[in-house]
Amino acid sequence: MTRFASAPAATRRACRFALAVVLLTLACCLGAPARAQMAKASDYPPPKPAFPGQTNAPPPAKKSPALKVETIIPRFNGPWSLAFLPDGHMLVSERYGFLRVARMDGFYSAPIAGVPDTKIVAAESLHDVAIDPDFVHNRLIYFTYFAPPPGEDPGAYPIDDFYKNVWDASVAQRRTMRVGEERLARARLSEDEKHLEDVQVLIDGANRRIVFAPDGTMFVTGADRFRFYDLAYDSGNHETTDPDVLRNFTGRVIRINRDGSIPKDNPFLSNPTVLPETYSYGHRDPEGAAINPATGQLWVVEHGPLGGDEVNIIKPGGNYGWPNVSYGRRYNGDPVAGTGATQKEGTEQPVYFWYPDIAPGCAMFYTGDMFPDWKGNLLVGGMGAKALIRLEIKDNKIVSEERLLTDLNQRIRDVVQAPDGSLFILTDDGRLLRITPKT
Repeated sequence: MTRFASAPAATRRACRFALAVVLLTLACCLGAPARAQMAKASDYPPPKPAFPGQTNAPPPAKKSPALKVETIIPRFNGPWSLAFLPDGHMLVSERYGFLRVARMDGFYSAPIAGVPDTKIVAAESLHDVAIDPDFVHNRLIYFTYFAPPPGEDPGAYPIDDFYKNVWDASVAQRRTMRVGEERLARARLSEDEKHLEDVQVLIDGANRRIVFAPDGTMFVTGADRFRFYDLAYDSGNHETTDPDVLRNFTGRVIRINRDGSIPKDNPFLSNPTVLPETYSYGHRDPEGAAINPATGQLWVVEHGPLGGDEVNIIKPGGNYGWPNVSYGRRYNGDPVAGTGATQKEGTEQPVYFWYPDIAPGCAMFYTGDMFPDWKGNLLVGGMGAKALIRLEIKDNKIVSEERLLTDLNQRIRDVVQAPDGSLFILTDDGRLLRITPKT
């Protein structure tokens, strides 16, 4: 028996994960295969907006102050999400299946024990982490991840395992394929912050952002599940007309109670062919989500295909158009759904879109005092744009756009407001940064 084979299981698993990190560095941040990038959005004329101000908002009348950037921790391994604990510590999720505790003094812990097995493939991995609003009493946290199918080892897999092997198969074949499962789970964080207890899977079918609503329910966003219906990952050359397919398998916002039960006022409960947790549908890949404190509405920021990234205000039961309507194009430059339609009766319009892409990774509304001119602004982390994007809002319309931190030249994966009103940012190169006004 080799030394590796005789090592403890945890050691063998850690070695496999380390090897996968090296092999999949280029693939880890891609939402689609690199070889499919056959065109650029700038190769084509920008789409016509549906109303004035829907895109290309002017810069703000007053620029933001100069910003001070401090590196708190220089090197996480594929960080995805950040959440503050009441004691001032932070939980950081890493896409390779790890949760860690981080502190302001630069310490970050060994991986927290008890995180469920995670499959890392293409854009799927361990994603968001969120703290229960009543954490001081119940110590509950929530997280989203991609679970391997039964019998398959956790770890990192080639990108074709999720893309080419799926879209090259017929729908009938796809329905027999066990690729993995998007999941939301909750657990109790131990008092010493070293392990998870009582891990429970609350629901399958969504694994992007977690947002707590003012009424105590929770929203979870999920990407288009193209593998379950007749669609390529970047839309198709025809419309999808089956309403049940659209509502159940396109990107969704789901709404559940914090124990996983279904709220009694969800919009599709009277329709037995629609999953009861579905709140809105027709999204592509909504990676940013936040409650507007001025209105209580959920705002979602999502990836288009080639161009056409969107900001949407979510309505119960709303159809947001994908895969039939988009301000973007297929990755080869062809029109989405064969028509390139940007509007269609029965679908909601985005309040704002970008063309070319910014590749949005996160979103939050600023409510602090450290940047008083930012109050009520929507802050969006741009991965492709390599900027923190500040959007001023008036009457649910975007009235200005400002791009910040462009000198960092970094993909911004998450942005969170700290208790003191400063911003904490995770970058795709693994840094945790603190942002304050430069004095």
